[in-house]
Amino acid sequence: MIRAVIFDMFETLITHYRSPLYFGAQMAADAGIPEEKFLELWEPTGYARTIGKMTLEEALEMILRKNQCYSKEILKTIVDKRVAAKEECFRHLHPEIIPMLMKLKEKGILIGLISNCFSEEVDVIRKSALFPYFDAAYLSYEQGIQKPDEEIFSRCMEELSVRADECLYVGDGGSYELETAERLGMTAIQAVWYLKEGMPQRLQINHNFFQAESPFSVLSYLGG
Repeated sequence: MIRAVIFDMFETLITHYRSPLYFGAQMAADAGIPEEKFLELWEPTGYARTIGKMTLEEALEMILRKNQCYSKEILKTIVDKRVAAKEECFRHLHPEIIPMLMKLKEKGILIGLISNCFSEEVDVIRKSALFPYFDAAYLSYEQGIQKPDEEIFSRCMEELSVRADECLYVGDGGSYELETAERLGMTAIQAVWYLKEGMPQRLQINHNFFQAESPFSVLSYLGG
């Protein structure tokens, strides 16, 4: 019997691709640095930024200083735009997301969150309209580990007081999350409602897992 549903955040509960993007290319433009030069310094910071070893501000300051263009004003502009872009994602939810979460609550199902995220995303997630629905939230930046490390899954299950075979895991399939959830004994399904909307996705439909075509498909999968 399923007692808990654990969700991924990005491209599952929210998507970057319904609102203006503010990724490396856009940050490079605001910094006045050629995109290639910006990305060759930015991309290697990804792991440290994901597990809480480096903040957005630290990464940007390093890049700006190495390109001899650091100023507090430029740094603040980029940070503010990056945070605003993350906040904007939560204003463009699939219309079934909140009703689905509400229905899970009504059914007495526990709701967990496991998300790989950066410093600038932690506060945005915790202040979002979705956060009150989570009975346990495990963010990689706070935990010091990221998916697909089994430990972050185990920590979430422990807080929810559920076994793996009592959990349904729902994610878009990035970071080998579905394979890890299944290996631990969870039932894993792929959320494809955002993947179908023409985003410039790197992820593909994984036919080894059931595809949830809409958030309500999660409810249907649970039989209600």
